[in-house]
Amino acid sequence: MFLDLDKKNRNKVAVIDDSGSSITYGDICDFSKDFAKHLPPRSLIFILSENKIGSLLGYTAALSNRTVPLIISAKTEEGLYTNFLDIYRPEYLWIPNELVAKLGYEAIFSAWDYSLVKTGYPKVPLYDELSLLLPTSGSTGSPKLVRHSYRNIEANAENVKKLFNLTEDEKAMAILPMHYTMGLSVVASHLLTGATLLLSGRSLLDKGFWTMLKEATSFTGVPYSYDILTKMRFTRMDLPNLKIVTQGGGKLTTEMWQTLAQYAHDKGKKFIATYGQSECTARMAYLPAEMAMTKICSIGIAEPGGQLSIVDNEGIETFEGEAMGEMVYRGENVTLGYATCQEDLQKGDENHGVMHTGDLAHRDDDGCYFIVGRMKRFLKIFGLRIGLDEVENLIKSEFKIDCYCKGNDEKLIVLVTDSSIIDKLPTFIEEKTHLFHQKIEVQLVEAILRNEAGKVINQ
Repeated sequence: MFLDLDKKNRNKVAVIDDSGSSITYGDICDFSKDFAKHLPPRSLIFILSENKIGSLLGYTAALSNRTVPLIISAKTEEGLYTNFLDIYRPEYLWIPNELVAKLGYEAIFSAWDYSLVKTGYPKVPLYDELSLLLPTSGSTGSPKLVRHSYRNIEANAENVKKLFNLTEDEKAMAILPMHYTMGLSVVASHLLTGATLLLSGRSLLDKGFWTMLKEATSFTGVPYSYDILTKMRFTRMDLPNLKIVTQGGGKLTTEMWQTLAQYAHDKGKKFIATYGQSECTARMAYLPAEMAMTKICSIGIAEPGGQLSIVDNEGIETFEGEAMGEMVYRGENVTLGYATCQEDLQKGDENHGVMHTGDLAHRDDDGCYFIVGRMKRFLKIFGLRIGLDEVENLIKSEFKIDCYCKGNDEKLIVLVTDSSIIDKLPTFIEEKTHLFHQKIEVQLVEAILRNEAGKVINQ
């Protein structure tokens, strides 16, 4: 079975969700057998996911039976869902019960508030080792998917288990959406370990979230999560069971990093920052907890089972010593490649374990990596190279506000939600980057729109 779920203690609680319901590892195995009776292996299935037991059971059963799921949010906008459906034409859907009639189907199997429906589309030819499809990070309408193999998911789960020294006694707070690669990484690594998942789709402002968090031994969040948690005085709370606080899904501000590192230091916990991409089944690097106070905002070193390097502007690749350039990752968790149409689902491994990340990184003399920005998140104005991620972090650290930078090679555009700093920003940015202030345009917006993973959308 997927991640050797059938070898775990059948009576051990595997998942508890917001409803208070729980399932054991034995329940997961039994469900997978029931699920297999209703659809053949190597079928393509869409899972409209929620952070609930029913959604998770569909995921584990699909992979255990070699059925290939595309996981998207149950809240996916109708036009985007229809676009995915038209392009990939799955034979089956695993969807919340309330969507069955709405989408015009009849259920052929139901359990845990989810239903399996048959779409009527013909069988889709699939590459034999294709295991999972996920939309590319931040996708707002593109049909581009990341193609995972079975070994990709296993390797990532094994690496993360080693990275965090996971045991069966863990109770992991799993709040990141299941259709988000980091969310699935939390799920897979803890199921491989035989631990317990506290699966929650609640808002961080919900009282029930805090009740569940008090039982957790670890918490994984993205920068957006920690922005909210710190405003709620998370670092002052008594959470005696919490041993590990970990972060991924984007770069923290220097101030937020220092807050979390100091919190972990003062409370006897571990703050472990991680870095990853959907194209590498989430995790790729981590900063050991003992370095959190000294290597501020570093992604650290390659995770167990992986290797990092830098390719400089001259095309020279190095694996040690101080260097600057594009970061490259090697490991068994590097995915097969992309899909943009149904025919691409027959493709084999196009990456062969090597991923050119597109991230510009600095490696220091100690071998620790620091992300400077995205290779494509740069403008060149009057010959001056402007890193958009760097400018955003400067603004966030100085003014304690959310912002988003974009533009072209004629002008830098900064979106902010606070009118009181509009006049201050051009001078501030000019001082920090030496970009002439007349080439900086600041725009006031009601909100910086983000998806469930905290990624900026539609800006």
